Order: sequence, then structure tokens, then C-alpha cells
Amino acid sequence: MGEVELSCRAYVKMYLHACLFPRCSINGLLLSSSPTGGAVCVTDCVPLLHSHLPLAPITQLALTQVDVWCSQTQQRIVGYYQANACVSDNSPTPCALKIADKIAEQFDNAVLLMLDGSKMSPDYRVPPIVMYERKDSRWILKDKHTIMLRQWEETRAIASQMMESGDHTLLVDFDSHLDDITKDWTNQKLNTKIEELASPANGNI
Repeated sequence: MGEVELSCRAYVKMYLHACLFPRCSINGLLLSSSPTGGAVCVTDCVPLLHSHLPLAPITQLALTQVDVWCSQTQQRIVGYYQANACVSDNSPTPCALKIADKIAEQFDNAVLLMLDGSKMSPDYRVPPIVMYERKDSRWILKDKHTIMLRQWEETRAIASQMMESGDHTLLVDFDSHLDDITKDWTNQKLNTKIEELASPANGNI
């Protein structure tokens, strides 16, 4: 498997999801709007749950709904992310492996991304992520030199800025949507905010 590129939007939303529920395990799906072949470009993510991660019916419902939305918006599910409640533990849980396996059935180059809670401070100089790829039916650590996060400094600054301004509370995961179905799990409002901060006008292209 080749390179994986993470967009600013995808990283910021994962980071905000973990920060919004700091004492919970959280998970979500990684999406791509890029054509297949070559590097896997993760262009967006859908935050899923912040409670009862192993609960199969909710996960299945979420996967189905996201899949339908992706087919309507020319996107596809290319991976899975998770942060564990215990910040010192960034190893994939059985639940993470199971969902990632399911995604890999549909997309050969699927990735499994774990957020490293012990390195989530805004001052940390490198992306707090650990990525796995599937080889011979097993998930193995991916060579970090094949993981790209362009404009990392700008992305980190946007994530910090959104935390400081309280904009992280705009984030809606699928869990929150099930509690109140008027909440938008596709996070269009948050996406717009990230795009504004990342625009050339703000010097963060």
C-alpha cells in the first residue's frame, strides 16, 4: 500500500471530536472524494460515536447512512479512526479492528487511524496519529514516512484556534444526531468554518 494524505479538514474534525469528549472513546469514518488509484487522499471524516463504541446495531446504522450519503456526494469510505478513553493507550481495540475489517472488504487500501491522546496538546510538533494498514488479513503499523499531512503547522493552528474560540462545540457526531435528529452529522457548518480559517485570506492556504 502506498501513501496516505490527510487533509486539513479531516484532521481538524478528528481532533475536535476527541477534544469535545475528552474522557470518552470516540470513533469515526475517513472519507475520500479523490479518484481511486495512487495515494489514498483522506479529504473528510464523519464523527460517529462517543459512547458504547462496540454497540453493533448503532455502528451498522451509521455505516449504512454514511455509505448512502457518500454515494450521493461522490465520496467513499476509505478508513476508520478512533481515540481511546485512556490517553496512554493508542492501540486498536477489537471494535476498531472489526469495523476496519468491514471497510477493507469494500476498499482494498483502507486505513485504520488511532489518535494518540498523550500527544494531543496544541504544542505538539508532529501529528498525534498512529496509522495501520492491512496486510495478509492483519493490521500492521504503517511506515510514518508514507503518511502526509500537508501544511501541518497551519492545520495545527486552525485546530487550536477553533478550540480557543469554542467552535469545537459545533461538531456533531452520529451519537449526538441520534439524540437530536435536527443536528447535522455531515457537519456542513463546521466544514465552512474550517474552510474560512484555511482560506488564503487568512494566510493559511
